[in-house]
Amino acid sequence: MNLQIAPLLGWGATFLVCGLAWIKGAAAERWGSVIVLIGAIVALLVQMLLPARSESIAMLLCEGLYSLAFLMLALRYTSPWLGGAMLLQAMQFGLHAYYIVAERQHDLTYGVVNNLNSAGVLICILLGIVASSRRRARAAK
Repeated sequence: MNLQIAPLLGWGATFLVCGLAWIKGAAAERWGSVIVLIGAIVALLVQMLLPARSESIAMLLCEGLYSLAFLMLALRYTSPWLGGAMLLQAMQFGLHAYYIVAERQHDLTYGVVNNLNSAGVLICILLGIVASSRRRARAAK
């Protein structure tokens, strides 16, 4: 069994940020964490269960739905971190579309951009959690 550290770190960061969103975040951060968790689980299932050609189209569809979910959340809660997460998801959608149209295999560039993009979404949620906590602390005074 080949155990790679990067996926474990990615899943660990995802669970950590999403758990923190449920503990310290407001409704927008909680919904954002639900979107991230569902997206991560669906992406894992797509990668495990579908053949390579079908996987690309399925991932494009998933990224489109993921982007749409963040758009709806951004329209509902009008939070700056949601705008950042929505733009990052739009870039992710563009990344998948580019690789499908160019008929390129996933390479190191794809992996790096994909992982940085996912980390960026988690950072956006983390910034939302910090802003929400500070807002609640100010209101409590």
